[in-house]
Amino acid sequence: MIKLQVIGNLGRDCTVNNVNGRSVMNFTVAHTERYRDAQGNQQDKTIWVDCAYWSDRTAVAPYLKKGTQVYVEGTPEVRTYAKNDGSTGASLSMRVLNVQLLGARPENQGGGGYAPAASTGQQGSPAPVSMDHGGDDLPF
Repeated sequence: MIKLQVIGNLGRDCTVNNVNGRSVMNFTVAHTERYRDAQGNQQDKTIWVDCAYWSDRTAVAPYLKKGTQVYVEGTPEVRTYAKNDGSTGASLSMRVLNVQLLGARPENQGGGGYAPAASTGQQGSPAPVSMDHGGDDLPF
């Protein structure tokens, strides 16, 4: 078995479809690698992965919005197709086995950091731990 793991941002909102009585969530994940070319210039290379998550657990779909950072793992597939100019193109797709929300862009801020989001793991996520401790309880 070949396993593919991707951490990236969703390129569009998730769509939920029903195919032959089964639910499938479709979304795209973009992963950008930064590197320096032979001349020392910084370059960006973005790889897009088309994802299909066959699951009846579609409650996560409303949280899979464009820009949300996710971790997805599954089995890869490479699909080839004919381009308009007659050449052959290829796209990377994944049959998702697991998806975890890593964060979402805050809606009231422009491009800042990420806000925590939920996970789709088998067990519920733990309640947030408060880091507010009284100043008198410090051990030093």
